[in-house]
Amino acid sequence: MAGILHLADLPPRSDIWRGDSIATPSLPGIASGFAALDAELPGGGWPAGALTEIYPEVEGIGEFSLLAPALARLAIDDKWIACIAPPHLPYAPALAALGIDLSRLLVVRTRSRAETLWATRQSIASRACSAVLCWLAGADMPSLRRLQLAAESSPVMAVLFRPSSEARQASPAALKLQLASRLDGLALRILKRRGAPLAAPIVLPQLQCTARALPHLASHLASNPASSELAHDDLAGTPSARPAAAGLHACRACR
Repeated sequence: MAGILHLADLPPRSDIWRGDSIATPSLPGIASGFAALDAELPGGGWPAGALTEIYPEVEGIGEFSLLAPALARLAIDDKWIACIAPPHLPYAPALAALGIDLSRLLVVRTRSRAETLWATRQSIASRACSAVLCWLAGADMPSLRRLQLAAESSPVMAVLFRPSSEARQASPAALKLQLASRLDGLALRILKRRGAPLAAPIVLPQLQCTARALPHLASHLASNPASSELAHDDLAGTPSARPAAAGLHACRACR
């Protein structure tokens, strides 16, 4: 009679992992620049060849600053960092201060969700980009599945920024993070990863200023609607708001 085969004795595979451990992906992760986060991500960093979804509780809470260390390293390569349908115009001085090579930054404006999805999928599949960032709301499962399949065929770092209201929707993404501001920094809750779930959020005190500034600004604008236009246009021009804007400069042309 054949002996019993234990799961632990099976050869490791990137597409199979135990529920009590973190998976080992086929491609090494892209270091995030935050040791506490890398320790909890399969592959030791942002997924390459897979889709990542980020859900900030407030737009501009620090999502760009969170990716900045990885983007700065990727910009060294002779490839593009594509920003698809950003809600605001990327603010060049802030991005340069984060170490991102502006000559490798590509901003794509779109007029519809269909164009956004098409541009994102083409950018991922082109292999001309080292990172593709897309701001997307209201995507259905078939559309997300096509983006995931495109990411699996390329070593690109593919990230979707989605509204926090969609965080609990099913998605084929390999990694899902929800961002929230706390007094001690930016809190990252891992909603999904290839491996054991993580109950407690990861807090990054390095992003404390970014995480705390914009919620207060949003509250001020909500209580002072008459100043909304002026505040939006001047957002990235004020020293206190620059880190909070995290590289995105609001402007009328983008809204």
